[in-house]
Amino acid sequence: MAAPWSCSDGYHVQLQRDSQFLCSDQRMHTELVDRLVLQLNRTYPQILTDKEAQRFRNLSVPTAVRLAELLVHLQGKGEEACHEFYRGLQIHAYNVYFNLPTRVSRRREPADPMGTNTVARRMERYVLNDRGPLFFLSCFSLAVGLALLYYYGEGNLSATGPFLSFSVLGLGRGTSEVLLAHAKDGSKIQ
Repeated sequence: MAAPWSCSDGYHVQLQRDSQFLCSDQRMHTELVDRLVLQLNRTYPQILTDKEAQRFRNLSVPTAVRLAELLVHLQGKGEEACHEFYRGLQIHAYNVYFNLPTRVSRRREPADPMGTNTVARRMERYVLNDRGPLFFLSCFSLAVGLALLYYYGEGNLSATGPFLSFSVLGLGRGTSEVLLAHAKDGSKIQ
């Protein structure tokens, strides 16, 4: 697997890493490849001459083959040619450009100017706990259950003493102590 794209890498390296994705993406259809070839030919004839443009617009050759040959040709032309290809792709097919593997990896791991790893710190900010959704659901259902007991007990939880004393078996130490204390207080009130 290739290393993620970094800002120090050039468009040439980026195009090498994106080539397989571009050749396999269904959105790179014949019309789009023709538009890219025409833009490179008309705007930058030093990158793509008329003869080369005709070769890459030959409809008797499958689009995937023409695109692969175009990408190899642009990589051979150098950094500026690769950069102009990306500009054309951004103009004509932003959805493809936005989903390129090198752009996706750059969005996931932005460049760190200090050289430290901020990815771990960023992940900690979003992780509230490591217990997972089952823990959340159990806590939520406990809270809902207590609310229902309180509501249907008309504000008096003393009738729930036996229930609370048996329900603490699977709970943590702090929660069990609170529920047992409440169960004991409720039995004294009666």
